Amino acid sequence: MINSTAANSGAPPVREVTETVVDAARYSTVPSLMDSLLHDVRNPLNAMSIHLEVLTEKLKVDGQVPPSQEKNLKSMREQIQRVDGILRRFAEFIVSRPGGAGEADLSETVTRAMEVLAHESRKRRLQVRPTLAPGVRARLADIGELGFLVVQALTRAYGRSETGHEVSVVVRSEDAKAVFEVVDANVAGVVGGSEASAALELRCAQLGVELHLLAGTCRLSFPLA
Repeated sequence: MINSTAANSGAPPVREVTETVVDAARYSTVPSLMDSLLHDVRNPLNAMSIHLEVLTEKLKVDGQVPPSQEKNLKSMREQIQRVDGILRRFAEFIVSRPGGAGEADLSETVTRAMEVLAHESRKRRLQVRPTLAPGVRARLADIGELGFLVVQALTRAYGRSETGHEVSVVVRSEDAKAVFEVVDANVAGVVGGSEASAALELRCAQLGVELHLLAGTCRLSFPLA
């Protein structure tokens, strides 16, 4: 009876509504989980850094660490810093932290987003070709959403692209606008990226960002800062 009423009224099917509610609830836990991950991983990293410095002091002979050990210690420091950096980047793009109107470096944001999604592009064996003009700054009504928009555009392109093909990523200034453009390789009508497209359309409409989805091209235009 419920399904019939929903169908006759033009409302979404009950299953679709249910899945939407479940997905929203699942995502609502992400900020807490990410904060916990940052805390639970970075604490051991800090402890490892402290122990590494203690070990460095103990290994010193006549005030110097033997060359044979210095290389290993340097490598360990670099790996600790790398893990900490990865956590920071993922937290930036996963956790929604709304901000006010402002400006940000679009070129830098796109670069960081591609690093976060590097595993996805490698898994699909995509050839990502970035052409990013340096220092292109964009204005946005909620600057905290810039990372979300960039990740959704890249995710859409990766999901639509056929394995082994090229995805072009461009940042440029054009007619007083900061333009972010992604051209995918959907040469065989690969199905994918629909959720990202819907998210882009909704959020861009809310924020007043110009969005153009034309064939294999996704282009976002922001006021140039």
